[in-house]
This record gives sequence, C-alpha cells and structure tokens, in this order.
Amino acid sequence: MNIQLSVIIVNYNGMRFLDACFNSLYDKLSTLSYEIIVLDNHSTDESCAYIKMNHPTVRLIESNINYGFGRGNNEAVKHAKGETILLFNNDTILLDSIDELILKLDQDPSAGVIGIQMLDKNQRYLFSNGNFPNFYSMLRFKNMLVINSDLSNGNFTKNEYEVDWISGSFMLMKKRVYKEVKGFDEDYFMYVEDVDFCKKIQKIGLKRIFLPNYRYIHFVGFNTSKNHLIVKGYRTFIKKHSSGLSKILLTTAILLKSVISKRK
Repeated sequence: MNIQLSVIIVNYNGMRFLDACFNSLYDKLSTLSYEIIVLDNHSTDESCAYIKMNHPTVRLIESNINYGFGRGNNEAVKHAKGETILLFNNDTILLDSIDELILKLDQDPSAGVIGIQMLDKNQRYLFSNGNFPNFYSMLRFKNMLVINSDLSNGNFTKNEYEVDWISGSFMLMKKRVYKEVKGFDEDYFMYVEDVDFCKKIQKIGLKRIFLPNYRYIHFVGFNTSKNHLIVKGYRTFIKKHSSGLSKILLTTAILLKSVISKRK
C-alpha cells in the first residue's frame, strides 16, 4: 500500500499523553494511508512497553540515548515511507482532518511547511508561529510572537497567513523539503531548532504557512522557567544566521535578556 503520510513523534517520558495523541491520529487521519513512527529518546517511564502492548501498529524506534528533539526527528524521518511528513509532539491532540492541508502541499509548489492553530488544554488560543529575531524581540521573547493583530489575539480575518517560523509541535511538509534543508540542525538539543529549521526553508525560497482553521491541542508548551534554554538556543541561531551590525545588535540584546532573566 502506498503511504501518503508519515507521522513522526519524538517521545521522552510522555506515556501519559500517548493514548490521546494516537487516538486523535487514528480518528482524524482515517481517510488517509499513513504510518505513525515514534522515536523514543531513552524514556524511563515504560513508554516503549506501553506502545508495544497497546498500540502495536505504531512503528517504534528505541534509542539508547536521548537525542533531543531535532536529532530525534532526523533519525525518525530516515524511516519514513510517506512523501509527506507530519512532525507532531507526543503531548498533542489533533482536532481536525488534515486532508486539505496535504492537498495544498501537492498543489502549491511554493509551500515549504504548514502549521495550524495551537490550543491549550482548555482549548484557548496559543501562539504557534512568530518573527525571526530582531533587537527588540530578543529583549522580550513574547515579542517574537507578535506578527500582526490577528495572530496576536487569535481573531483571524484570513484563512491563510505567511509567517517567519512555525512551532515544531506541528509541522507538515513534503519529505523532499525536509531532506533539501537537511532536517533539523543538531547543534540544538531543545528549543529554537524549529525557528532555525524555518530559516533554512526561507533560504531555499519556500513559504512557512499558517492555517488557522485547523487546530490541535498542546498540553505542555512553554513557560518562563525555560527562558535560559531559549536564550541558549537563540545564541546558537544568531551565530548561524546573522552577520555584521545585525549580529552585534542581536548578540547585545540576548546578553541583556540573559542578565534580566537571571535577576528574576
């Protein structure tokens, strides 16, 4: 059977989320030929045994080390049989069919990666896309997420938006695009690798598209206790993608942000 879609999930100690995640995929992908591939990053919570017992159709790849998010996805994609891949977090629930999104990728050669509306556990709107770094956004990470009023408040006036970057918790793309940009940069262990990934897609001339009429729930998400990891990720991003005056300004801003974060 020809597989249309490979769903890639990187798991680390996420056993409590897996039933809801898998069941949403079984439901919303029922009209597609698909496979679910889980790369387990050496979990200690019996995730692997649970998947084998309760979800035997899931292709499980067990790592003996924790690759982190980016490398974990890279390793899993090597096993994908579908022409289209969906990178999907383990702590998520898909709320809508994505048949039309796959059709869009088939029909629009300018589409590099598609993201959709992210909701919290109470189904309230969360940011899932944003701007590439500038001096002011580096001082306040929240500003990384302010593109326009629609995307700030979740009151959408359009069916489609072109954005700088899309959250790695839901990324739909052609596998050939993933390979062309060589997947995630493995210099990032966790956080900002999705921003870097989208920057590479921009550099090959493809769009990062946000479609708000399709939704998923993301249970964990970001909190301020992770700011130091975000700072580390953006330091790496700035080194890789900035030069000249822009690099000086961004480096100064991230240094100030790091000092501010330590004082809080």
